[in-house]
Amino acid sequence: MVESVPNEATEKDIHALNQALNDERMGAVTRIINGIPGAEVALFLESLPSDKRKLVWELVEDTCQGEVLVSLHDEVRESLIEEMETEELVEATRDLDLDDMADLIPDLPEEATNQLMLSMDIASRDLLERVLSYPEDSAGGLMDPHVVTVRTDVTVEVVKRYLQFRGDLPTPVGDFFAVGRKGHFKGRVPLVDFLTADPKTQIRDLLDESSSAILDTTPASEVAQDFEHSDWISAPVVDDNNMLIGRITIDDVVDVIREEAEHSVMRMAGLDEESDMFAPILVSSKRRAVWLGINLITVLLAALAIGMFEAVLKEVVALAILMPVVASMGGIAGSQSLTLMIRGMATGQVGSGNIKHLLNREFMIAFLNSVLWAGVLAAVTFFWFKDPNLGMVIALALGINLLAGALAGVVIPVMLRKMGIDPAIAGGVVLTTVTDIVGYVSFLALGSWFLIQSA
Repeated sequence: MVESVPNEATEKDIHALNQALNDERMGAVTRIINGIPGAEVALFLESLPSDKRKLVWELVEDTCQGEVLVSLHDEVRESLIEEMETEELVEATRDLDLDDMADLIPDLPEEATNQLMLSMDIASRDLLERVLSYPEDSAGGLMDPHVVTVRTDVTVEVVKRYLQFRGDLPTPVGDFFAVGRKGHFKGRVPLVDFLTADPKTQIRDLLDESSSAILDTTPASEVAQDFEHSDWISAPVVDDNNMLIGRITIDDVVDVIREEAEHSVMRMAGLDEESDMFAPILVSSKRRAVWLGINLITVLLAALAIGMFEAVLKEVVALAILMPVVASMGGIAGSQSLTLMIRGMATGQVGSGNIKHLLNREFMIAFLNSVLWAGVLAAVTFFWFKDPNLGMVIALALGINLLAGALAGVVIPVMLRKMGIDPAIAGGVVLTTVTDIVGYVSFLALGSWFLIQSA
């Protein structure tokens, strides 16, 4: 219930912005744009065609542009950066948090990057270069190198005086992390325990040494799983020598989860690179042409399989009428298994240790469904065409294809992953090819045997 409030606020703001923009009330657009969070401004910009997008972008205050750029999809961000002067880019990014700055720098022109780095103090520059040395989709690439550390040999009172002297804390605060004299990670100091402890309590007495740190080379997807399983607000990041080098916060992980979800949906349609809904028509056409070409090849394979039974189709027209039913049902059964497998792989629930069990499970589910729906379809076919043999043929073919689809849904993503191919990209195409060919061949072959040769 709580989560619906931000969504409602966003929809209301976006509606108001669209209305003001359509009415050409640019003063109202300016007030709204500069009164909402940068993430909402980014969402609005992504919903606009390129000409209106540029118009609205010019109304965003310079101090807010960096926050908006960080929240934009890569393709939209790049299109706006291309229109900005070097000085504008430096001004927009200089006050960003280092982890956000690290996300943005790879998209900046070299001149803007150089000026930005020169404008920073040496300590901040070194920290930024450390983050940039890691892949973007790793714990090191996600982390914020600014982290508040505490020593274990001091009291709560001493740490509180230090925090008061410091004056500010990185947000979200989360737990504190304890280090040794040389910066080695010792453990986590829960914020609740720290705030409620007696001022004379030693930090070592509050230390949670069982809470592990995240290695800097850990993939971002695994970081997200760790946060989910442990309910963290923040987590320490260490290098190979167990030196504390930064922290990852829940807002960074939410970004990872959102991007993974978006990429999964787009990959399944072959549109992973098309993050801008209003990208130039020719650019989008070229991207989609490749996927359509691959699909055409698979359709031609299915057509070739049907062509082998041309004589059968001429003899029994009912086979042509019922043929799509078998292929479609097998495709749905396979898609259910495939989706389950891809999700399990993404969340780490599927591995070599449980593939056999999943295979057996999906086989039994498909078997039960095949018995149920083959019987239903046989009855429908009999009442429709008054031919018991035709009902038997389609029932057998449907059973075969449901089993084939379910098994293919399990095996295909496993094989693709072993080949280094993303199952979310190619799994659907391969599965459709399998279920179409198996469905058509089994149905037409059985029809040839029972309806023509036995006649």
